[in-house]
Amino acid sequence: MTLPLPADPRAANRRGILAMAAGMACFVTNDTLVKYVSQSLPAPQLIFVRGVFATLLLFAIAAAMGALPLLPRLADRKVVLRAAFDAFATVTYLVSLFHLPIANATAINMATPLFITLFAVIAWRERVGAGRWIAIATGFAGVLLVVQPAGSVFNAYALLCLAGTLLHASRDLMTRAIAGGIPSILITLSTAFAVTLLAGLWSLFTAWQPASLRQVGLLAAASVFLSGGYFLLTVAMRAGEMSVIAPFRYTGLLCALVLGFAVWGDVPNGLAWGGIALLVGAGLYVLHGERARTPREALDSISD
Repeated sequence: MTLPLPADPRAANRRGILAMAAGMACFVTNDTLVKYVSQSLPAPQLIFVRGVFATLLLFAIAAAMGALPLLPRLADRKVVLRAAFDAFATVTYLVSLFHLPIANATAINMATPLFITLFAVIAWRERVGAGRWIAIATGFAGVLLVVQPAGSVFNAYALLCLAGTLLHASRDLMTRAIAGGIPSILITLSTAFAVTLLAGLWSLFTAWQPASLRQVGLLAAASVFLSGGYFLLTVAMRAGEMSVIAPFRYTGLLCALVLGFAVWGDVPNGLAWGGIALLVGAGLYVLHGERARTPREALDSISD
């Protein structure tokens, strides 16, 4: 059993787009907070501590929502596989990030919408027209102009980062395959727990550093945004058409630019402004295409 077709595909797409954009904002805010802590604490330690906070928070929310009686359903094979994809994607991406300029890693990771759309066509038989492919490719071109990666450092770690991107896309594909009766909050909880468990195992092979109350507080705050990002991403991928919703992952880069200016005073250069224009234009094109389609056309694109 998988998720049923939505009664109003356009409304489902709108919910998915809003959830994706909000989720990306949460992830970027989480990354900003973690950036402060990462200079003095080992990555496995901070991921583990943040994960403990996130797991406890999500468990409390699941309890408040009355979802705990369904906790045994987390043993569902698809839920376990999704959590594994997410955990290994996180670690793979971080390991590659340690050996790559952040611009290169970001550019590779932002290829996720392209892979998600390809998977949606192959696995879910979504109809993706030439215009939507062009919009996704245009958005990715905008990403490259913003981050401006250096071609000289594409090496084995770049391939590892690409593997992490494929794992992220596989996670999102698996999200869509999970039965609709399993609440999104429990899927989110399983993800947080899996990432925390893997980070805990990883931390056994690194030396722990003393953490100040300020660092712990920042990680606790980051866990709130991380939990929100996990949940909203799950909601987005369980909504309408994956090929419509996936491109709005690019909004995370726009959020990063805003926070980069607000916190560190980073100002985009001319190429980056051109990339921002492409990103915004691609998003507006997808939104306009959604408004122009009839509900019947939207349903036909995901019901074959």
